[in-house]
Amino acid sequence: MSDQPDLSGALETVEEYLLGSRPSLTRVEVAAEAGVPLVVAEQLWRLMGFPNAADDDVAFTAADVEALRLSHDLMELGILSPERQAALVRTWGRSYARLAEWQTTLLTDVALEADDPVAQLTSLAEQVLPRVESLQSYVWRRHLASAASRTLAVESVGSPAAPLAVCFVDIVGYTSRSKALSEAELVGWIEGFEDAATGVVADHGGRIIKNIGDEVLLVADSAAAAAEIALTMTARGSDPADDFPEVRAGVAYGDVVSRLGDVFGETVNLAARLTSVARPGTVLVDRGAHDTLDGDPSYVFRHLRRTPVKGYAKLQPFVLRRHAGGRGTEL
Repeated sequence: MSDQPDLSGALETVEEYLLGSRPSLTRVEVAAEAGVPLVVAEQLWRLMGFPNAADDDVAFTAADVEALRLSHDLMELGILSPERQAALVRTWGRSYARLAEWQTTLLTDVALEADDPVAQLTSLAEQVLPRVESLQSYVWRRHLASAASRTLAVESVGSPAAPLAVCFVDIVGYTSRSKALSEAELVGWIEGFEDAATGVVADHGGRIIKNIGDEVLLVADSAAAAAEIALTMTARGSDPADDFPEVRAGVAYGDVVSRLGDVFGETVNLAARLTSVARPGTVLVDRGAHDTLDGDPSYVFRHLRRTPVKGYAKLQPFVLRRHAGGRGTEL
């Protein structure tokens, strides 16, 4: 039997704080008060990843009513078509579910260190959550402003795609390393990698699209920026004095379609394929990145034989390295 204290006593207090009041409405009542058909409300909740509730389950508050009204308003204003609403709400649900799980774990771990965990968790909810909410709003607004400038620039040329450098960075030997670590050690190792990678990407003006287990997908406006990010990470991974894990990377440059925070298209596929065939500690680039960087004296390339990979019978990779001095040349 676990000797961990029971924190369920704090649940009602925390839930009431987060939702503004204790649940007092059924899903039927919420839909009626919001003036939204129940089938639409159910679809929204399902897209958000919320569990199903029976018609007589008292599981909702006035906040749910307001959320449905706001969604209806956005549709009436023409901002959200049914298709866009589904995509947006689904993205919200996935993103916030992951964030909520991490934040809840963090608060619970801190609470368990106190003599009275229930009181500590309640106190943390009242003191920490307002600050977290404010910071999340700030981060969202900053990213929204940055995304708006990029998106409007693309829309101004009338194309859904824009030229970007796409880079995958993959940890070498992740499977064997993960088997030798405890759960806590594995989480700490991955979080350390993600934290260091985020810093490198930000330092060079790139943007992380997502972390996929032992892999990071990022984009940059220029091939040079992506090259510096990839070369910096592989150099750190090859340094025995650096805790950064050994990695391999693939960089491709070309038109990319951006949608709901993700990226799509052949350029993304090429970067992924290049990463899959890269040797540990190396950076492979495609023809597009090669041609863009070829005139830069900072880099040197090594032409590899065409490599068959899934979807590309004759993928042409180039090994990218920093040049010690002078103009970069092909080896």
